[in-house]
Amino acid sequence: MTRSVCRTRRLRRSLRASGAGAAVLLALSACSSSTGSEEGSDSAGSAEVSGQVTVFAAASLEESFTTLGERFEKQHPGTEVTFNFGGSDALAAGITSGAPADVFASASPKTMATVTDAGATAGEPSTFVRNRLEIATLPGNPEGISALKDLTASGLKVVLCDEAVPCGAAARKALEAGGVELTPASYEQDVKAALTKVELKEADAAVVYRTDVKAAGDKVTGVDFPEAAEAVNDYPIAVLEDAPNAGAAKAFVELVRSGEGQRVLTAAGFSTP
Repeated sequence: MTRSVCRTRRLRRSLRASGAGAAVLLALSACSSSTGSEEGSDSAGSAEVSGQVTVFAAASLEESFTTLGERFEKQHPGTEVTFNFGGSDALAAGITSGAPADVFASASPKTMATVTDAGATAGEPSTFVRNRLEIATLPGNPEGISALKDLTASGLKVVLCDEAVPCGAAARKALEAGGVELTPASYEQDVKAALTKVELKEADAAVVYRTDVKAAGDKVTGVDFPEAAEAVNDYPIAVLEDAPNAGAAKAFVELVRSGEGQRVLTAAGFSTP
């Protein structure tokens, strides 16, 4: 059976929220039609929701959440999902400063606590996935990096996430667990920025999430290391107290936590809580 679906052409920007608030998210939409339904028996369903839902999410969720946003729009004709991807600390600061958003998905409980402590979440956040670190090297690993201590080699350019963001805090924890002292060439504002340095060959290696290594494909080579087990990050998600579209926000969170959502996330390299 044919149904009318509002297809969305979004101008998605990986904007960074700041203490002064988040940048404006712009969207353009056009309508078309589709046939049948792609929902699985364990998807979030097709509850009557409509309008725009704005999701602030950790940079490491960009690929999987973009996929889920597209599925959400198909399952709920008339909705539009816009994203603000960035460092969790900056996103949290934007929310507590009044940036309009419906959902917050953080890369650590600590950054989520910034929002919950401000009374900005509607109910308790729930952990929906976990992530762990890998070393991203240039393709083929020309420097022969096989362990965390190899990052201290003379002349090697290594970048880390800023310690204020979850990937940086996790990297510091892993380095301490391995007894490794490392002064990076630079600290980056989020995990995507750190990975980009390696992709552009501006750095020899970066400590990032394994999901980002997987998303980069053949642009980098991933190296696992045992200390990563000491710095696993839980990712919590919550509907926000002042969500402009609370109904759609709740439905999006349900999709993320559903069997369908978990399959998308685990395929991206996340693990279940």
